Amino acid sequence: MDLIQKSLLQQVAGLHDVPEGAFNIRVNGQLDSRNTTANIDIVTKEDKPGIDIIIKPGTKNESVHIPVLLSKSGLQDMVYNDFYIGEDCDVTIVAGCGIHNCGVDTSKHDGIHTFYIGKNAKVKYIERHYGEGDGNGENIMNPETIVHLEEGASMEMETTQIKGIDSTVRKTGGDLKDNASLEIREKIMTHGKQYAKTDFVVDLNGKGCSANVVSRSVARDQSRQEFFSTINGNNECKGHSECDAIIMDSASVSASPKLTANNIDANLIHEAAIGKIAGEQLIKLMTLGLTEAEAEEQIINGFLK
Repeated sequence: MDLIQKSLLQQVAGLHDVPEGAFNIRVNGQLDSRNTTANIDIVTKEDKPGIDIIIKPGTKNESVHIPVLLSKSGLQDMVYNDFYIGEDCDVTIVAGCGIHNCGVDTSKHDGIHTFYIGKNAKVKYIERHYGEGDGNGENIMNPETIVHLEEGASMEMETTQIKGIDSTVRKTGGDLKDNASLEIREKIMTHGKQYAKTDFVVDLNGKGCSANVVSRSVARDQSRQEFFSTINGNNECKGHSECDAIIMDSASVSASPKLTANNIDANLIHEAAIGKIAGEQLIKLMTLGLTEAEAEEQIINGFLK
């Protein structure tokens, strides 16, 4: 990898070099490097672009890194990655895409990730999206994540997009069996004329299962954001959806949470709040010596954390 690609790797995966353990690094539409372990195998798909990640039952305290890096302007990339996590696992998976576009053409990455999580397994999934460039070309990412949780399984999902993506449609779907749980935390910031759409659909099918979907976003300049969240309670279950957004300048934000209870013991809640930064918050920080711009940045950083 060259210096630009190494910088992207640090942004999306927090790595300064190739990681220890299992990893698959894709650069400009091609496999750059890969490593497997005794418990984690990574196999290239034969029928379409992408990989299968197979984690043996009982695997604990191991991680998988699967970053995608694009440094050529105009590259259109798409992958289908499937994760097969065995029973009683406890693993961390770090994904994400970084684009460096210094040309006039559109660079685009679409990734479809499907998780099959076995009984009583625990997965922490971290996905970061980042874009940069000094040209006129757009950076586009459209991630889709589908999660199938068996009995007693759990997934904690953190997704972050705070810079450089001109357009994104982010889809996440999940279905849960008995006593399974899904926790999704999303952070998004848009600026300029960027557009971001989030679409969550979760089916709570199992007895005692639960889902918690939380989105925090900041919309600046003339950017637009749309948030859709659907939770279907089909059994005795708990579901919670929350969207909090800060709107600035001439931006636009819409939030459309939807709940459907198909069982008398489904307990479902949704919350949505959109507003500007409170004047008293700015004044308080400015009395400590910060400029208005510095105070805004402090408030935004704290909100997104």
